[in-house]
Amino acid sequence: MRVLMFGWEFPPHISGGLGTACYGLTRGLSHIKDLDVTFVVPKAFGDEDQSAMKLVGANNISIRQRKLDVQYFTKKLDYIEVESKLVPYVDPEDFWTLNELEVAGSRKLIQTNEEGRIEFSGKYGADLMQEIANYAVVANVIAQDTDFDLIHAHDWLCYPAGIAAKEASGKPLVVHVHATDFDRSGGSVNPAVFDIEKRGMNAADKIIAVSNLTRRTVIEKYGIAPEKVVTVYNAVEPTNEINGQVIRKNMDEKIVTFLGRITMQKGPEYFIEVANQVLQKMDNVRFVMAGSGDMMEKMIRRAASLKIMDKFHFTGFLKGDDVFTMLRMSDLYVMPSVSEPFGISPLEAMQSSVPVLISHQSGVAEILTYAIKTNFWDIDAMSDAIYGVLSYPGLSKMFIKHGKTEVDSLKWENSARHAKEVYNSMIN
Repeated sequence: MRVLMFGWEFPPHISGGLGTACYGLTRGLSHIKDLDVTFVVPKAFGDEDQSAMKLVGANNISIRQRKLDVQYFTKKLDYIEVESKLVPYVDPEDFWTLNELEVAGSRKLIQTNEEGRIEFSGKYGADLMQEIANYAVVANVIAQDTDFDLIHAHDWLCYPAGIAAKEASGKPLVVHVHATDFDRSGGSVNPAVFDIEKRGMNAADKIIAVSNLTRRTVIEKYGIAPEKVVTVYNAVEPTNEINGQVIRKNMDEKIVTFLGRITMQKGPEYFIEVANQVLQKMDNVRFVMAGSGDMMEKMIRRAASLKIMDKFHFTGFLKGDDVFTMLRMSDLYVMPSVSEPFGISPLEAMQSSVPVLISHQSGVAEILTYAIKTNFWDIDAMSDAIYGVLSYPGLSKMFIKHGKTEVDSLKWENSARHAKEVYNSMIN
């Protein structure tokens, strides 16, 4: 079986959990006999690990003189390469109803370089909607030139690419929902993003959700038939070689860590309020907020207004080994997410022999037994739990011992087998 898979990022070039999950799943799929994955990203940097699959960068694909049959765009488009001096691509609102544009007597729809390739940043910048649209154009070309049995598109950024590949090939499409805009926005969804998500889910033959929490959102908020949506839980990469390292903190104080995007979805404001409560009960503890995001300045101001900055630290965005170094320095990891489709970082903390406190509003709470669970808004319950873990070594050791055993059983190979079952149902 050959799978054409579309993602947006891939390690080491990641900005969040999406790239980590894509990497883990592809490595898990590589253990399945007679299954090959071609993984496509908007921009390939050349230093990605390709041991488990073939990586293709959309930025390296020429669309020169290609005829694209994209029924989902409402008409057939005859693409001709253009120079970079042309006007920008149409607004994202017009993406689904493209019209030809006459410029200097030629039909010119999209900017390419002199080699007929589209430039991609591969990031989440101001031109994100345009890059998503461009990615779909290249996906159509890739689908024409690649031999495969089905399409797998990760998250809303890649749904248009998956749809375009399906229209070009007629092959079945599975979309993988790692998060929805209801999670990211707290319910105040972006209409353009919601429309892309809805179109992707409607076009898909099967939908994979990363938790039952996400599955319910897909069914209830997007009106998708329950039998179309399957839950396949995420897992975590083994890190035995890292766990053997010893980290010394150079201090006797305990460390409580928040690690993730500093944005509304992750509940950073609750972490700061909890820190303030705990510091009123005990002094030998420091709190760390590791990450970056749109709420970072607001969180710094709030911590300063509470006069706890001498015990509160902001590290900025961490990745790679720095993540595990921070975790191994910690005595407790806290994820107070308001709406977390899954959440891989608690698993990484448990791997690093760190107790974890997570919200009931997270998908990972569905599969973990040896984790402390509270509601994200329950400041009192969280502060009591933190105080207990830090004050009673026996409690901490219990969560470390059993949590490590539990997380070691959550392997990407198992997730990959479940994904393969979804593939089989589509092919058969």
